[in-house]
Amino acid sequence: MAWEYSEKTKQLFMDAVHGKPGTHMGEIEDADGLGEHGSIACGDALKFTFKVKRNDEDPTKDIITEARYLTFGCTSAIAASEALCIIIEQKKYTPIEALAITNSDIVDYLEGLPKQKIHCSVMGAEALDAAIFDWAKKRGVDLTALGVDVHEDEVDDGRIVCDCFSMTEPYIRRKVKELELKTIPEITDAIKAGGACMACHHKPGGLQDILDDIWHNDVSGHGVDDAGDVSGEPEQLSPYQLGKGVERSMEEYIRPMLQQDGGGIEIIDIKDTIVYVRLVGACAGCAGAEITLKNLVENTLKERVDERIRVISVGA
Repeated sequence: MAWEYSEKTKQLFMDAVHGKPGTHMGEIEDADGLGEHGSIACGDALKFTFKVKRNDEDPTKDIITEARYLTFGCTSAIAASEALCIIIEQKKYTPIEALAITNSDIVDYLEGLPKQKIHCSVMGAEALDAAIFDWAKKRGVDLTALGVDVHEDEVDDGRIVCDCFSMTEPYIRRKVKELELKTIPEITDAIKAGGACMACHHKPGGLQDILDDIWHNDVSGHGVDDAGDVSGEPEQLSPYQLGKGVERSMEEYIRPMLQQDGGGIEIIDIKDTIVYVRLVGACAGCAGAEITLKNLVENTLKERVDERIRVISVGA
């Protein structure tokens, strides 16, 4: 599908891929800070490097003078990486000050990103953090003593929740809280977890369990009061509301996910809470079609619209 990018995003991307003077694609040799984030296997990976002007008396006053990146990613990943480098160099940040840069700052600089591409800005912010942690080790700066959470538990002690992207529970929990992610599609848009095989969506200890634990939601639709008690009845949608919810979820989430692999889906009919669909394009006749219908289509509609929904595939 054609993503709607801002003119600024498109310009930064074009300047970078054409190697326009002043752009930042590349790698700094003997970098003072080096950080990586993402997975080459999933198509999104970023290596971020920077150089500093050293302060011989106080390393916390080092100034970042140059930043570079290498990315295996799309328009959004390249533009977001360019934006990150520009923000750092223009502001003449110290590494400690640069830790305050968030993915929202990158998105704002780009004048917006499609919601399915927000993870590209998160990738840049995480690679920056990793590079600063690397700089701190080299310069003997105790970030913990400065009140900085260096996220050591996310790799050393973290249980892998999303096998496809090797994302640990501590990392997912941190990003859910930082970005106020409330649904599985929001998690996938922001950090890509759950965006491949989708097995981690509803498995024990998976994404939905993490969301429920953090936000105290009850997936049955019951409300949760301040004491944590479940009360009230699930809201019953009218046929019109259910149909509109299905159409909206198809348009905003399910179709974009399928279109990434050249596939698609058509709604044939909706009767009560049964949704009849037809997979099209690359998804038609795919060996994994049944898994796609269950893990992506049905589970997404259960989560976003009504937990009673069943999805049934009909032939051409």
